[in-house]
Amino acid sequence: MKPLTPDNITNLVPYRPGKPIEQVKRELGLDNIIKLASNENSFGPSPLAIKAACDSLQEIHRYPDISSPELRQTLATRFRIKPDNVIVGSGSEGIMANIVRTFLFDDEEVLTSAGSFIGIYVLVNSRGVKLCQIPLRDYHYDLEAIAEAISPKTKIIYLANPNNPTGSWFNRSAFDSFYRRVPDNVLVILDEAYFEFALDQPNYPDSMLYRYDNVITLRTFSKAYGLAGIRIGYGLAEESLIAALMKVKLPFEPSIPAQAAGIAALGDQVFLDRILANNRSELPRVTEELRQLGLRVLDSAANFLAVIMADELEVDQLVDYILQQGIILRPLKAFGLPHCLRITIGKPDENNRLLEAMRSYLSGQEHSTSVSVQPEQS
Repeated sequence: MKPLTPDNITNLVPYRPGKPIEQVKRELGLDNIIKLASNENSFGPSPLAIKAACDSLQEIHRYPDISSPELRQTLATRFRIKPDNVIVGSGSEGIMANIVRTFLFDDEEVLTSAGSFIGIYVLVNSRGVKLCQIPLRDYHYDLEAIAEAISPKTKIIYLANPNNPTGSWFNRSAFDSFYRRVPDNVLVILDEAYFEFALDQPNYPDSMLYRYDNVITLRTFSKAYGLAGIRIGYGLAEESLIAALMKVKLPFEPSIPAQAAGIAALGDQVFLDRILANNRSELPRVTEELRQLGLRVLDSAANFLAVIMADELEVDQLVDYILQQGIILRPLKAFGLPHCLRITIGKPDENNRLLEAMRSYLSGQEHSTSVSVQPEQS
């Protein structure tokens, strides 16, 4: 008899997030834990979003409107498009799952980069579809090599800009050159989960300026807006693509509180400006101070940094030491980068505590000979 579970699910490696704060508290017996592992917003959500979500609880005995009209209209107004160009879901990854379910069939393939967001790997592998991964080039997407790898079986190309977990990004000219080589029948997913932070970069290719018929933009409220725990994201695309996705998505998601929080968050520009200002000042500060300690830190257009160590053992030693100080970081072995770790940019006091723990680790006699790579930009 055939097993109930197909091989692609049996062999699937699931997504494993960074350690939760409560788990670290239990394991180490510490009270004051800082989580800089999951690129969350350390400031929390907008007070307006909290109020809207709480006010909406009076309606949670009802199902949400299946088409999320108010949130879609709010997003459409912001981006000067029609509601029919907008889909919302339980985080951008929820919409990504619907894209995979909607547009992939038979022996079609997905093309992307190695060393990118784990979520797309899990979703594609869960379908038993062939996933083609092109190696990173100096920790950046190699768009030229990805374009060269397009085959008649390629159906979806996934690009994260900025990339998670490296923080690297590609500019307009690079994307333009790449897109000219993409056939019309190939769907391009542009995952812009960190685009609010990336807009400071010169020539960042905000996909809203392109709106090609075969491009789907994914964005989220989980990062800059601080709504990771309520699961709310959105996609922007040509009407027929959205209509197809609306047929497949779960009928009553996102939840009523999630939609209310999303609408309110979009209306709180003061809060968003505060978050972006913190990242604008703290990201370069932390980058430079880590480099002064002798670490190789990649340039980032997001709210996190990737640090390159000598090998996996050195990553594990550093991450474990920092964890003992009550600070959670993210080793990147699961992303295919076992010699790297990722650090979320937090509040100034959190970043100060991290830097002090790093200095302590690197100045220790037992570790002084392990750091052999000097600061380098990439």
